[in-house]
Amino acid sequence: MAQTKNSEIRELSTEELTSRLRDLKQEALNLRLQQATGQLENTARRRLVRRETARVQTILKQRAQQA
Repeated sequence: MAQTKNSEIRELSTEELTSRLRDLKQEALNLRLQQATGQLENTARRRLVRRETARVQTILKQRAQQA
């Protein structure tokens, strides 16, 4: 999964963002488990997932405040 730009994230509906957040959290968990067992090859992926999770959460919070 490639990194998503802010403009692309903002185009998604709230339901899609919620689903994406759930997927990102699941991926973060899987990456943490892989690192703990020594199977993680791309350690930079954890950072990208964490940052994209923050982007999605920020946009969801902004939408909640506007409503």
